[in-house]
Amino acid sequence: MKSQLFFFFCAATIGGAVALATLGQFFDSPASAFQRPFAGRAEAAVQGEPAIVEIRTSQRPNRVFSSEEQTNISVYEETKRSVVNIDTSTVVNLRWLGRSEEKTGSGSGWVLDKTGHIVTNYHVVAGSDIVTVTFGEGEAVPAEVIGTSAQNDIAVLKVNVDPQRLFPVTIGDSKSLRVGQKIFAIGNPFGLERTMTVGIVSSLDRSIKSKGGQPMRNLVQIDAALNQGNSGGPLLDSQGDLVGMNTAIASLTGENTGVGFAVPAKTILRVVPQLIEYGRFRSAWLGVDYFWKSDQGIGIAKVARGGPADKAGLQGLQAERQIVQFGNGQTAIVPKWNKESADIILQVDQTKIESLDDFQAVVESKDPGDSVDLIILRGGQTRSLTITLGEER
Repeated sequence: MKSQLFFFFCAATIGGAVALATLGQFFDSPASAFQRPFAGRAEAAVQGEPAIVEIRTSQRPNRVFSSEEQTNISVYEETKRSVVNIDTSTVVNLRWLGRSEEKTGSGSGWVLDKTGHIVTNYHVVAGSDIVTVTFGEGEAVPAEVIGTSAQNDIAVLKVNVDPQRLFPVTIGDSKSLRVGQKIFAIGNPFGLERTMTVGIVSSLDRSIKSKGGQPMRNLVQIDAALNQGNSGGPLLDSQGDLVGMNTAIASLTGENTGVGFAVPAKTILRVVPQLIEYGRFRSAWLGVDYFWKSDQGIGIAKVARGGPADKAGLQGLQAERQIVQFGNGQTAIVPKWNKESADIILQVDQTKIESLDDFQAVVESKDPGDSVDLIILRGGQTRSLTITLGEER
């Protein structure tokens, strides 16, 4: 049977508590294997024979850390106060049962600035009625969701606390990341606050589907352990700079498999300012509603009236009237789409377009108001034109 790989967006559930409780029962058991080797000595002591216990202790005056350990400790000490725990509560109305039910969840987040902005994943807070942020001191404060972008899985919260309690992270440059580079993840897996794991960058520019089915591009793949509750936590480099935000794992079971994904810092820097200013991410838009696959590129099926493509004169499919006669003698007029009349996009800003995914990757890297250079095929002839992108409706 062929196994299917799933992407788990790691907002925590209460399942981790069950596992911890089970471990506790094991260690507390009087029949535990950890107690059996000492039973003979304990009995000898009761009978009056002296128990012989040899314990070797270190005589070193100070613990000496390796350079690698010093880096790990330095990153953690510098950034641990920037990481917060996020708890959510949602009331679900079960009408058919005549009652309501509260659903809870949790994840991680990090302090953006001294004014109280907290950044986390969209899927951590999506649909929540109440959001609470807990700082390292253990004090929980209410938070307001002020902006979200489902397509980038980013959300910005706002808390009202003393600025002296806020320790913003320093955002680094994810464009300089290299495969094999050491990275650090800090979060709250299973509610275990401010847990750090260490790994490397496994790959760059990965694409997966978000919870809503939208493509998420340019993700950083890592092998540092991520579990439920790590979502929204910072991904850090050896300098303690944030280079990404942990968002998902690839797993068959929902547990860590060493294949995790993080939203890169370059995406965060592009999206978060808009979420703070507008409450949403203003996506760039060419003004084409539908495309069709062509052997040369992607064909334009329908141009949105009044949109950028329409103003630039791009053409979609044109319908021709066709009379169809049925076997019973009846006839009907049906449209026949003429592909010869439609423009085909071959290139956008020096990027060859072979699929809709190629096209979307280029446009999504732009902002409304940016201009793009297109090369299109019309009637067997190539043409060049420049279009100013609008905002997606």
